[in-house]
Amino acid sequence: MASIFRENTSRESGKDVILSNITAVRTLAEMLKTSLGPRGLDKMMVSSTNDITITNDGATIVKDLEVQHPAARIVVETAKVQDSEVGDGTTTAVVLSGFLLDEAGKLLDQNIHPTTIIEGFKKALDKALAISKEIAIKINPEDRNYLREVAYTTLSSKFFSEGEELDKIIDLSIDAVLSVMDKVGDEYVIDLSNIKMVKKRGESVEDTELIKGFVLDKEVAHEGMPRRIDEAKIAVIDFPLEVQKTEISSKLSLTSPEQIKAALDEQAKYLRGIVDKIAATGANVVICQKGMDDIAQYFLAKKKIMGIKNVSRSDLEKIAKTTGATIISSEMDLDSSALGYAKVVEERTVGKDKAIFIEGVKNAKVVTILIRGATDIAMDEVERSLNDVLNSVRNVIIYPYVVAGGGAFEEELAMRLRKETLPGKEQLALEAYANALEEIAVTLAETAGLDPTEALVNLRTMHAKGLDKSGVDVMQGKLVEDMTKIKVVDSLKVKEQVLKGATEAATAILKIDDLIAAAPAKQQPQQQEGGYPGMSGMPGM
Repeated sequence: MASIFRENTSRESGKDVILSNITAVRTLAEMLKTSLGPRGLDKMMVSSTNDITITNDGATIVKDLEVQHPAARIVVETAKVQDSEVGDGTTTAVVLSGFLLDEAGKLLDQNIHPTTIIEGFKKALDKALAISKEIAIKINPEDRNYLREVAYTTLSSKFFSEGEELDKIIDLSIDAVLSVMDKVGDEYVIDLSNIKMVKKRGESVEDTELIKGFVLDKEVAHEGMPRRIDEAKIAVIDFPLEVQKTEISSKLSLTSPEQIKAALDEQAKYLRGIVDKIAATGANVVICQKGMDDIAQYFLAKKKIMGIKNVSRSDLEKIAKTTGATIISSEMDLDSSALGYAKVVEERTVGKDKAIFIEGVKNAKVVTILIRGATDIAMDEVERSLNDVLNSVRNVIIYPYVVAGGGAFEEELAMRLRKETLPGKEQLALEAYANALEEIAVTLAETAGLDPTEALVNLRTMHAKGLDKSGVDVMQGKLVEDMTKIKVVDSLKVKEQVLKGATEAATAILKIDDLIAAAPAKQQPQQQEGGYPGMSGMPGM
């Protein structure tokens, strides 16, 4: 019988494909499982260029792993969506996907059809989301105590240790989010892109600070320019302060030194004219997206104007937003009304590097976190941790519901789901869903050094008695009756996204019963000198 596929195309179908896909995702989940929780361990990844990344952030791990298995890549996409939507819970999303598929594999062994499992999982998700809202605690989003507790829970599994360092980072993170927050009616609007992070090697993580303004990772363009400007009037321009090359190539024939001098004088006259126009607007700081000629730098320095060149477009737009400036696209548009304002613009030495600090701005809705650390690896992990905690605080403000952490939420959800009923064999899928949720609490107990079976039995007993906030105190290695009393709470928004993402990934993989892998395309022979292969034997060649 003739094959309908290209030669060497491989095909797997039926239950074998589903089990193979489940195994791939379980392998990924098992690897990430040890990174879950405050006692979770880090992973060290070394790239092909020997760049080292050390982290326990799920999204970073799966991105850097460059996973090739097609089913596992679906779960990787889930982690990326989790990161982009809520910025936290990426490890949990991947691990829960693995647990769900592990439970699904057990049902497949009992000859339960994948469609039944999928329907059961989807209905279990709907019930879980409804129960989640009942379990959750509604908070006042302006209550700083709850924000601190959410930030503490997020950071407890990250780079930071206990004590003053952790407290400082928590307060810094909350201040940063509150600084960029707007209230429109009864709703809060928070754009985290208004929080910029700048990493400068030196000092320690404890010296990380929040700047109420903008820090530009640049330095003053010319030695003769002032290093500090008070009451700064800032021209933000995106045209070059240099003579631009023409699009059409041309040659200029010069026959004497006088002609060379005249050409250079004309160039200097043109640049001086632009600088004079800038000075006429009253600007004493020029921030330019493009280049700045040495001659232009000289004229700016003579007029005591600070110049900064080659600023990225995104930074240029943020500076304009921060200072109230209008981006000037042409020398014809230079006008005093387009200038921005800052109380101070200053070049400061940070460690061994320099940076431009723009402070006392009109729009304080843009802030900068200046990250310090002894190594680049440490600063990268601080940045990832800060990204998670900023998102967590934002989530709680926008969606003011929290749940008890330490596996308490998952255990209570599992217990309540088991009391629900679904028709036929879908009930088995519902119970499998509950088992998968419980595995989160079991994993936290394992990382705390507890016996997982004993911890699970005790947790079930506590929740059956109505202690719905009981969970695992990973730091102390014991079970507690109320996780909220030890300030371990999670954002409901993050938990809901974990449930949705993990369930969608698991059901998507269970629906696949055929895997057709196309053969790699054959490489075409390289063209030989004198023509294509075989042409040399043709007459006349």
